[in-house]
Amino acid sequence: MELKVCGMRDPENIRSLISEIEPDWMGLIFYSKSPRFVHDEMAPQILDLEVKKVGVFVNESLEEILRKIKLFGLSAVQLHGKESAALVEELSKKTKAEIWKVISVKKQIDWESLRGFLPFVSKFLFDTATVEHGGSGRKFDWTQLERYPFDKSFLLSGGLDEASAEEVFALAQKIPQLAGVDLNSKFEDAPGLKNIERLKNFKSDLEQPRANNQ
Repeated sequence: MELKVCGMRDPENIRSLISEIEPDWMGLIFYSKSPRFVHDEMAPQILDLEVKKVGVFVNESLEEILRKIKLFGLSAVQLHGKESAALVEELSKKTKAEIWKVISVKKQIDWESLRGFLPFVSKFLFDTATVEHGGSGRKFDWTQLERYPFDKSFLLSGGLDEASAEEVFALAQKIPQLAGVDLNSKFEDAPGLKNIERLKNFKSDLEQPRANNQ
């Protein structure tokens, strides 16, 4: 199962993450209203770190997304706003980076509204709907995902903490399209500063059920 740790910013904290956790993805937030916002000035310290980087954007222009991809060496783009399928299609023509579309979940998921994105995204990411566009520390009703109608893989986010690993593993047994998790605020000592030990515990607990079934 893929592990993405989002909201990273401090170079030393990132180095610890890479060496001790070895995540599949590391998220950099380029939404200026976020307390985890990453400034352009940080690019020289982050660019060459050996981890696949995901840039998180909220209703950003195509030109700015492309600029950040180059500046930070992004392997994927996570669109966390109200981006249209037309914008996603255009972006897919101009970058080789993966494109992930975030679906902010309230009470019900309109599955048909996702269909237009299918040809252009590598993954969906389901997160709890908030006015802050993520980082709420709250879960949504995961049972909605049991009706997921597409073959496209997705990541799960929103309120995941150390105690969530077993529940995530159980959900993945029901829904094979669940490809991984996106961890953020519940694993922080401060905004943008992750607690490596908590992340280790989660990763170990997530892998343990799989090991027991082998």
